[in-house]
Amino acid sequence: MQLRIFTEPQQGATYDDQLAVAQATEDLGFDAYFRSDHFLAMGTDGLPGPTDSWVTLGGLARETSRIRLGTLVSSATFRHPALLAIQVAQVDAMSGGRVELGLGTGWYAQEHAAYGIPFPDKRFGILTEQLAVITGLWQTPVGETFSYDGDHYRLTDSPALPKPVQSPVPIVVGGQGKRRTPALAARYAADFNLGFAPLDQIESGFERVRAACRDIERDPAEITYSVALVACVGTDEAEFTKRAAAIGREPAELRETGVAGTVSEVADRLARLAEMGVQRTYLQILDLSDLDHLDLIAREVAPQL
Repeated sequence: MQLRIFTEPQQGATYDDQLAVAQATEDLGFDAYFRSDHFLAMGTDGLPGPTDSWVTLGGLARETSRIRLGTLVSSATFRHPALLAIQVAQVDAMSGGRVELGLGTGWYAQEHAAYGIPFPDKRFGILTEQLAVITGLWQTPVGETFSYDGDHYRLTDSPALPKPVQSPVPIVVGGQGKRRTPALAARYAADFNLGFAPLDQIESGFERVRAACRDIERDPAEITYSVALVACVGTDEAEFTKRAAAIGREPAELRETGVAGTVSEVADRLARLAEMGVQRTYLQILDLSDLDHLDLIAREVAPQL
């Protein structure tokens, strides 16, 4: 089981707050630092305000040396795919080839309204074309051009530059859709992620992707199967309860839906997830000021996996 740290900076975090968590992520031996891609807080005032995910990851690329860096996930509504391809390729170069791109349809209508970003009712076609454009640009040989004529995007004789360091850049596709999402993951994903899915739906969700891979004669083992779940761990019940209160969640609810409880409970939950076929867990860390929380997970939980 691989453990990654996943944050929600739109809830209220400066670049320095994120830098501290990313450097702790690296120092403590976790595999990666990922962040959400949102521009509006949910349930808080969000002070001091949002930070752009790819600007932030560019900074972190220069201030870390080992961990993977990425989004879980960027919204296809936020950026033109050609611009996003350039941004990701640049951050990949800045990190020495440590970037992963998580891309989804977007879902938070209110943040689009708040910042004047169009939010069409039907977005799956946009996501599909974005993946085609981004991967097409990256895969075009140097010296050749890339053109694309879709319903949403048209590119003509693009030089398809710059190229990322990695070939290919790993792409994270996720979601609980039963037909189109597995097919998209089978075609593009290096990592298929079930974010906050009910635990009893994880195995069937993974199997749909494996079936979609077989349909196009792709080896299902080429994909890493992952989940994202809120993490809240304490050395004892009192510390767990305190951490739950700090993020405004009920202990019983966290135990049911997340990676939460005492150290032994969390180790057991992760072991159970591994039995379900989970190879990688993105631990959603909601209190970015509590670096002792990361230390506890690294010191007491990770060695048990």
